[in-house]
Amino acid sequence: MTSRGFPLFLTFDLDAETMWTARDPAYAQRPILMSQGAYGWKVGVPRILELLRRYNLKVTFFVPGLVVEQRPATIEAILKDGHEIAHHSYSHRWILSLSEAEEREEMEKGFDAIKRATGYGPRGWRSPAAELSPISLDLLKEWGFDYSSNFFDDDSPYLLNIGGERSNIVELPFRWVLDDAPFFQYSIVLPGRTMHPPSSVLESWKTEFDMLYAEDRMMMIGFHPQIIGQPSRLWVLEKLIEHALSHSNVWIGRCDEITDDLRPGLLAAAP
Repeated sequence: MTSRGFPLFLTFDLDAETMWTARDPAYAQRPILMSQGAYGWKVGVPRILELLRRYNLKVTFFVPGLVVEQRPATIEAILKDGHEIAHHSYSHRWILSLSEAEEREEMEKGFDAIKRATGYGPRGWRSPAAELSPISLDLLKEWGFDYSSNFFDDDSPYLLNIGGERSNIVELPFRWVLDDAPFFQYSIVLPGRTMHPPSSVLESWKTEFDMLYAEDRMMMIGFHPQIIGQPSRLWVLEKLIEHALSHSNVWIGRCDEITDDLRPGLLAAAP
């Protein structure tokens, strides 16, 4: 699949308080709701970074531009450890509720916030709330993104087709079973409200890994620091890392670095 074997993407959507405020700005006046998002940058990220350091892993954080601006110390800590910051909108507003002008503004403001904080333009993009509008893919091409992680239609990477033409943008697909929110997200005002035993989630993800590894595919998991950064949930992540690393030729790495490795082969195989 890659020059270094099976690609396993451990990605973190640092939505923080925007997971709530994007749905209703009035939630900003509800301090307990906001504290659930604050847990992500206050406790979850430091705990995750410490775990990744122990295994010498460099990964990708998808961060809304608003969070980049509000939490510079958190972004600095992520960058200091060598992780990638990728684009996750500006305010995490649901794309289907935006006008074309508003979606363009979300793209521009998020891009600029990341570039100011990191010194580089983000190379990857993930939609907030897993939705696209008719212009979303065109914006990816217009803004020069190298990869996307949005679609649920495959277990292998592929090149996005935009406007009937093959692009050079690598799509890194995932599925809801490879996201921590359906298993663990619990809030009185958000959909889901589930709380699975950590052991059952570990079993699901280990089984997914074993099947995808046997088929020589890839595995993309989306985590949220305010969810996976809680003690019993971080145990799941660590055990999954240990399970993956017990196999030969597994590459756990940054999305930008792995897609750079994947792209030549995908281009060569494309019609």
